[in-house]
Amino acid sequence: MKVLFVASEAEPFIKTGGLADVVGTLPKYLKKLDIEVRVVIPKYKNIKPELIGRLNFIKYFYVPVGWRNKYCGIFEYEYEGIIYYLIDNEYYFLRNKLYGYYDDAERFGFFDRAVLNMLYQINYKPDIIHCNDWHTGMIPVLYKTEYASDQFYGGIKFVFSIHNLLFQGNFDRDILGELFNLDKSLYYNGSVELNGAVSFMKGGINYSEKISTVSCSYASEIQTPVYGENLDGLLRSRSNDVWGILNGIDYNTYSPEKDSMIFRNYNQNNLRNKMINKLKLQKDLNLEIDREIPMIAIISRFTPQKGMDIIENIGERLVSKHIQLVVLGTGYKQYEDYFRYLHSKYPKKVSSNIYFDDVLAHKIYAAADMFLMPSLFEPCGLGQMIALRYGTVPIVRETGGLKDTVEPYNKYTGEGTGFSFTNFNADDFFHVINDALDYFSEKEIWSSIVKHGMSKDNSWNNSAKLYESLYESIL
Repeated sequence: MKVLFVASEAEPFIKTGGLADVVGTLPKYLKKLDIEVRVVIPKYKNIKPELIGRLNFIKYFYVPVGWRNKYCGIFEYEYEGIIYYLIDNEYYFLRNKLYGYYDDAERFGFFDRAVLNMLYQINYKPDIIHCNDWHTGMIPVLYKTEYASDQFYGGIKFVFSIHNLLFQGNFDRDILGELFNLDKSLYYNGSVELNGAVSFMKGGINYSEKISTVSCSYASEIQTPVYGENLDGLLRSRSNDVWGILNGIDYNTYSPEKDSMIFRNYNQNNLRNKMINKLKLQKDLNLEIDREIPMIAIISRFTPQKGMDIIENIGERLVSKHIQLVVLGTGYKQYEDYFRYLHSKYPKKVSSNIYFDDVLAHKIYAAADMFLMPSLFEPCGLGQMIALRYGTVPIVRETGGLKDTVEPYNKYTGEGTGFSFTNFNADDFFHVINDALDYFSEKEIWSSIVKHGMSKDNSWNNSAKLYESLYESIL
């Protein structure tokens, strides 16, 4: 079985979020199942410098973008047994950011057609093209309307993965002719039309054999008006083709036993060394050094989706308690300013690090006692799974992947891996944090919760087998 992953970003080359982690890790686990996987992404300006010089130039050709013919270079690199292709066009991709430009429709319209044309140019035909998020949504549309009848291309099947339905790639309807040389029948028959726009996301959903999302709960949620972002009706009509497959984390990257970024390695049978991580981080962050103070962590993008509104609502109340708060991330200015304010007002209790640093993130996961993730919605979420792996107890809202991966503690059975609340409400959130703090003082109970969390298997092994079943279902 040959599968081509297409995405707008991938580790180890470039990353803005969890999509890159998935695209950089899942192929390695599929390879263990004897699936041949290759990956293609754009060749951005900020590809990691240590990798950019290792890319091998294969060839170039020209790609039609409406009336334009645009240069397309193909670079190749093999990393950990996976072949990656990078599509080069400096006009579109030699920019400081990956997304957010006025011509994103043209940029990714070029990318989508370039991917299909690349297959012929390098004489590679996959059985399945696995597209990820809106940036790749027009690939199955172009294939079904133009390429499928060509002898070389015939028989390719499509899986379209929704990592976050909120971002849909909706653009002016004129792009059908202007960028793709397609007539507007696809707009008027509803195939790609969404609220008066052409939607890359809708096209990907409509023209793919199967649709996957990144958790079982999210697969159900997006078929409701609350989470469906105006596509719930379409997704309900295709409910038999929608698969919810939970993301995993790379256990080689996130391993408290082997992690070279943390102060002291440990496992669930040696939690004393986790305490050493806490004491050393307290010292490094200029917090009070005290093993008995609960250290609560936030590692996140500061956006409304991540529940920053209710964190801001309870911030003063939380910090007034006998706790320490360690924050790492960036995002909306109002939230950045709020965390700076807390840091300046409570310098011995709050450490606000308004940037992102992967090494510091690992140290926080290893040191903290609790991890906050009160998302408004969360397709999957990786932070809570990393926290579980490092014995840092997650406190989450019951939505999407958070609901699927964190089992709330049950005092009657002693089972559970964390704490959760249902309603997106600051008081409910504060109440469940207080519950967790009460149990923190009961060392045997707390140790049991920590060990249950660390024993959970959130690797890609199980998910990779489900993707194998998904692929087999359409071949």
